[in-house]
Amino acid sequence: MKYTKEDLAFFRSGRAVQRTTAQGMAGKVCVVSGATSGVGLAAARRLAQGGASLVLVSRNPEKAEAVREELAREHGASVELVTADFCDLESVRRAAAGIRARHPKIDVLINSAGVYSTRRRLTKDGNETVFQVSHIAAFLLTALLLEPLRRGGGGRVVQVNSEGHRFGGLDLSDLDWKRRFYVGLRAYGASKIAQIMTVRTLARMLSGTGVTVNAMHPGGVKTAIGLNNGFFYRTWQSLVIRPLLKDPAISGEALYFLAAAPEMEGVTGKYFHLTVEERPLTFAMDETVAAQVWDKTLELAGLTPEFLEGAVRGELAGEDGGGQA
Repeated sequence: MKYTKEDLAFFRSGRAVQRTTAQGMAGKVCVVSGATSGVGLAAARRLAQGGASLVLVSRNPEKAEAVREELAREHGASVELVTADFCDLESVRRAAAGIRARHPKIDVLINSAGVYSTRRRLTKDGNETVFQVSHIAAFLLTALLLEPLRRGGGGRVVQVNSEGHRFGGLDLSDLDWKRRFYVGLRAYGASKIAQIMTVRTLARMLSGTGVTVNAMHPGGVKTAIGLNNGFFYRTWQSLVIRPLLKDPAISGEALYFLAAAPEMEGVTGKYFHLTVEERPLTFAMDETVAAQVWDKTLELAGLTPEFLEGAVRGELAGEDGGGQA
């Protein structure tokens, strides 16, 4: 994979003045995944402060309940909890079906659930864990919520991505790292490249529907990602990396801007470093590879092209996504 001078422009973005908005979110339904810590929690707090009604999707019900109590106490927010394990695609399907049943209209979907691993692990679905959690499951949840997002009249989807996509690692012939030596940074990069590619493809499909979809890097902030790994990695993170990182509140403010700002209406298929529009890695813009990634993502998510086309038109093909349950 070759890198160009433009691929290094992201160094400027983190130092740029970030945009903010005072636009309120009262009456808006916002779904946030990965909302019990880090970037997702920061987004939930800011959306609650803005008056939004929240649907928080998380794996741990106890942590989610603590977040609900905090948001109700601090902001008087209406918060609904939905349990889903992104390592289990059937769990994601059940969560999406429940959300659709209770919320015929959704205004914002923020996918911030993610994981980082130092060694190769597979999910119960047989996929490499980082690729499934960070990309496939987020894509599946988005696809299954397209109909209520359309009904929102201008639904916004924000996929929390990462400058880590610049680590590369995407090989469609070896997504599960069976042939290659597993490198955590490159496996993480592969999931984020695939997500950027599908964001761009989905944005084109949704043209004219009012629904927008963008990707964003949340900045170098303190999160719990990677703390599932071993003692030495956790120690290195705690002593070396975390002291250099910022408060995730800056991510929450940036996500609020992307979700709420009037000037973001109609903006779609873009990649943002916080609120600064940026050009992703050159490889992530390869449309030939993107078409292959799209087809593979549908296959791994158990979705059919007909289902996606129907969802984009507002004609949901079935609760299981039109593919394998």
